[in-house]
This record gives sequence, C-alpha cells and structure tokens, in this order.
Amino acid sequence: MNEAYEAIWDKGLSKEAVIYLSKQKNEPEWMLELRLKAFEWFQKLSLPKWVEGLDDIDYDEIIYYLKPKAKTSQSWEELPEDIRKIYDELGIPEAEKKYLAGVTAQYESEVLYEKIDNYLKKLGVIFLSMDDALKQYPNLVKQYFAKLVPINDNKFAALNTAFWSGGAFVYVPKNVKVDRILQAYFRIQVQSMGQFERTLIIAEEGSQVSYVEGCSAPIYRKDSLHAAVVEVFAHKNAKVRYTTVQNWSKNVYNLVTKRAMAYEGAYIEWLDGNMGSKVTYKYPGIVLKEPYSKAKIISIASAGSGQLIDSGGKAIHLAPNTTSTIISKSISMGTGVSKYRGWIKVAKGAKNAKVSVNCDALLLDPESRTDTYPNIDIHEKDTQITHEATVGKIQEDQVFYLMSRGFSEEDAKTMIVLGFVEEFVKEIPLEYAVELNRLIRLEMEGSVG
Repeated sequence: MNEAYEAIWDKGLSKEAVIYLSKQKNEPEWMLELRLKAFEWFQKLSLPKWVEGLDDIDYDEIIYYLKPKAKTSQSWEELPEDIRKIYDELGIPEAEKKYLAGVTAQYESEVLYEKIDNYLKKLGVIFLSMDDALKQYPNLVKQYFAKLVPINDNKFAALNTAFWSGGAFVYVPKNVKVDRILQAYFRIQVQSMGQFERTLIIAEEGSQVSYVEGCSAPIYRKDSLHAAVVEVFAHKNAKVRYTTVQNWSKNVYNLVTKRAMAYEGAYIEWLDGNMGSKVTYKYPGIVLKEPYSKAKIISIASAGSGQLIDSGGKAIHLAPNTTSTIISKSISMGTGVSKYRGWIKVAKGAKNAKVSVNCDALLLDPESRTDTYPNIDIHEKDTQITHEATVGKIQEDQVFYLMSRGFSEEDAKTMIVLGFVEEFVKEIPLEYAVELNRLIRLEMEGSVG
C-alpha cells in the first residue's frame, strides 16, 4: 500500500501524529496550536451515555493521514488510471459536464481533483479545498474556522479538528446568486482509513448558493472511520441549500457534526440522505441567530440488517420571528435500527417563533426497530409549535392493489417505500434522485417479501 502514497501516518493516535500531519501540510502555527488543543479535548471528552455501537472502534488501528502520490489536478485525464476509473464509475466527470459549476473530489486524506468553471470566477466565488483555502485565504479561514463548532463541542468534533484534512471551502460574495450546483465528493478506498474532511461555507449578504456532497466506500474486513465537521454561515438575506447523499459501506462508522448559522432574513435548507454505514450519528443543526431567519431540514435514513442510523435535526431559535421546519423519514428492515433524535430550543425573547416537526417511520418486518427521541425546550410563551410522529408498516391492501396491476410483491413494496421518501427525493438534483432510488432498490433486494 505504501508505494501508492507519498505520506502516511498509520502508527496510532498520538500528539506526534497531529504534528506530523500539520508539518506535511506546512500550516501556519495557529492551526497547529488549534489542532493540539483539540487533541487534548478529544482525550478528555467522553461519549454521551445514550451513544451505543461504538465500543469496537480501535483508535490505534486507524490510519490518520494518507496522502496519495497523485497530485491535485484540474483535469480528470491527469489522474492515475486506477483513481480515474473509480470516479468514472461514480459518474462524477459526466455530472460535471452536464450541470455542475464546480467540483472537488477527495480521495483518502487529500483533494485530488479541484476545478471551478469560469462562470464562478467571474462572479468572484471562491471554491477550493480547505487546505488550499488555508494557504490562499488564511485570515478568512481563521475568522470562521471552529467558530460554530468549537473544538470541544463533542469528542468526534475534537478528533476532526485535530486531524482534519481536505474538505471544501466556499465563499460567495455579497448579492451574488450562484444558479448552478457546487459539488464535493468524498471517497474512502483503504481499509482502516480515518477520513476527517472539513467544510466551511460562507454566504455573504443577499447571496445564494447550492452545495451537494456525496460519500462512498468499498467493503473491507476492517472498519473505517468518517468524522467530518461542517460549518455554514448564511449572512443577512442569504440563501443556502446544503445537500448530502451518502452511501457508505456497512463497515464505516459515520460520526459527523454539521451546523449552520442563519443571520437576519437568511434561509437555510439542509437535505440529508443517510444510506449505508455500520453506525451513523448525525444531526444537522441550524442556529436562527437573528430575526426573520428560516430553517428547513429534511432528513431520510434507511437502516438495513446490522445497521444503526441515529439521525434527525436541531433548530435553535435565538431571535424573534424565526421559523423552522424539520421533516424526518426513516426506514428500517431486517435487524436494522433507525432513530430520530431532535432538539428544538426557543430562547427567552425569541417571540413569535414558529416550529414544525414531523417524524415518520416505516418498519418493513417484525425484526426491525425504530425509536424517537424529541427534545423540545421552550422558554418563550409566544411560540407556535407542532410535533407529529407516526410509525407504520406497509399496508397489505396497498401491496395487493399494486400486485393486481402486474407488479411483483417485492416491486410493489419498493414502490411504496420510494413514495414514502418522495418529499426528500423531489428536492435533490435529478442525478442524485435517480441514484438514491437505485440505492433504495438495492437495499431492499431480498429484504422484503
């Protein structure tokens, strides 16, 4: 494996690993100091008592930094053939030609492909890997980095801050509206790999941007760890849409912290699709910091046999006349366990806050399980809030009707499941919607009947 890589740290978790990584990247001193402080917090912080399924993580068996010999390129043809073949199979070059304004593609610890259309350059939009952003715009990065997700926010946010590598940086200037999609793709190709990308999106006043990320990994005997951190800042009257469609293999621990800040009149949409992984803990959170800001989170999760997906959303209302909507859809099959975990907070003084939470769960067989853990913390009387939760099974009369129209039982049940998640699917780009439908079909093959 070492022949294909320029630099590697596979000697376990230590302070020396943090220093090695930072020196490899030739980072400023303040970033190394931040990394070392975060590492200290990682060692001190414990997991919440309600967390399960993480006892098997062996931090000393994880590869914390793996830099391929391939250099960052602006042309797919310049990448090594084995890496190019993987991205061709994933369809990323084709998608770029059709509808993307910019692409970054990360392989292990490094972004290997980075290209933005001239359209973005003319608008003054910055779209780079986080590593390049730190080199080219250090003051801008320092202004926002770890301000929304502090280094001691939780154990895995601390781990990410200590070992972050790659990820995406987006800056949209005032009043610039980007009407084409920016995409980042993250690939784990080596077993026991730890991927710790860092994403930072800054939308200035009156701007608009849509960002999509995809994730995947092949199946190996040894587990891998994905611990990302995302920070999104939407300034006055800005609009940001953040979309994730992940398809991790079932030996990846997916433990991420994703958070956004909405200033006056800003609108943030967070679309979160969770497929695959061994264990997922993920709760996109939006802080409504100033009046008239709005948030919408649509989350779907599909848990198959042996999987635990603990997901949901958070909305924190800190100002008057703010609005949030959380829609969560989960599917459980086989021995799969899906959990909705949400947090709504309305602070004192956040008058006329409007909150809507809707959690729907679909169980496909007697062995599967779903749980709901809502946390509603209201400190202001002048609040409108609705919370709905339903758990159901596929209705036999629906299956019978579709079978009477010529569909097999498995196809009938698959169609019902696809209808169940339609609210999410119709909001994402067409290419991702097609891929998500395909993933759900594959997940259900042999699981129903």
